Amino acid sequence: MEPLFVAQPLLPDLADFQNIVAEVWRTKTLTNGGPFHQRLESELERYLDVPTAMLFNNGTVALMAALKLFDLPAESEVITTPLTFAATAHAVHWNGLKPVFVDVLPDALTIDPAAVQKAITSKTSAILAVHVYGTVCEVDQLQAIADQHGLRLIYDSAHVFGTTINGRSIGSYGDASVFSFHATKLFNTLEGGLISTNKASDKADIYYLRNFGIKSEDEVISVGLNGKMNELQAAFGLLNLPRVPEERRCRSELRQKYEGFLTGLPGIKVQLKQPGVTNAEQYFPIIIDQATYGLSRDDIYDRLKAKGIYARKYFHPICTDFVPYRDYPVHSIRNTPYVNTVKSQVLCLPFHSGVTDRHVAEIKDVFNKAA
Repeated sequence: MEPLFVAQPLLPDLADFQNIVAEVWRTKTLTNGGPFHQRLESELERYLDVPTAMLFNNGTVALMAALKLFDLPAESEVITTPLTFAATAHAVHWNGLKPVFVDVLPDALTIDPAAVQKAITSKTSAILAVHVYGTVCEVDQLQAIADQHGLRLIYDSAHVFGTTINGRSIGSYGDASVFSFHATKLFNTLEGGLISTNKASDKADIYYLRNFGIKSEDEVISVGLNGKMNELQAAFGLLNLPRVPEERRCRSELRQKYEGFLTGLPGIKVQLKQPGVTNAEQYFPIIIDQATYGLSRDDIYDRLKAKGIYARKYFHPICTDFVPYRDYPVHSIRNTPYVNTVKSQVLCLPFHSGVTDRHVAEIKDVFNKAA
């Protein structure tokens, strides 16, 4: 059996991509807001149901620009979660701001609003919350906290492309949402990212941030960077976007298969179901409690790997385990932050349309034998 990985990139038909790339060769437009870039941006505005959806060359640059958009005071504090990819904290640091890490909720694994409230100081300027694994944050509570203290609320939405809450697009919450279109994501543009907001008036400012602050041939009016998506990425995305619903359907069926044999196993907890939330079907995380299950997360990881099945210890290590943030505390309402426990318990199983029934049977066999 070929190795099975936790993610598999969604790819358009090769002949279709060759045909659309031929148009790039015809126009000789490679970047700087070409026709494919403009088309994809418009389609994503409709898909995400937001007035502003601005493409970037990757999600990290989009995060950096989103933080810069609100002109936060230098060296002010941005509250975020350590249970995220390093880019979340790095984007804060690159903006000359200080990341402040807080605990996560035990069931959702998203940022704990009570811990956020506890961590706020006179230096706090923003909350950078992360929707994780497809589970969404406590958006109403976080917005209430942000409003109470006059804080900006930005979401790292890398794991929730296409999610809605009671019919409302996830990209319309807070002051801005940032999506990643990396190859491992449900929807990808090879590399890529996007900032969405619920205000059309943000478009101009985001444009300048993405394009060196250039207003015209003779004018640079603000400090920007080069965050433009090129035409090949945009063309790839245009072909991939219509394939997303079918990929989500396949993953939803796979979720049911996994839950069929995992639900009820002592010591195994599957992803929280949130009423009114359409799951993006980005990841399938489980939490393994060694004391109850009998084996650790790492034991299961190793047993799957021995069969050529590569699950992922995601996120492990967490941000506060990394050298740049090792001395940063994790603020919590608990004596011991829950995130320091769960980081050694979370395992993401292979989750994409390339997972066959044979793969599922092999994974089931590992868990049943362990149980």
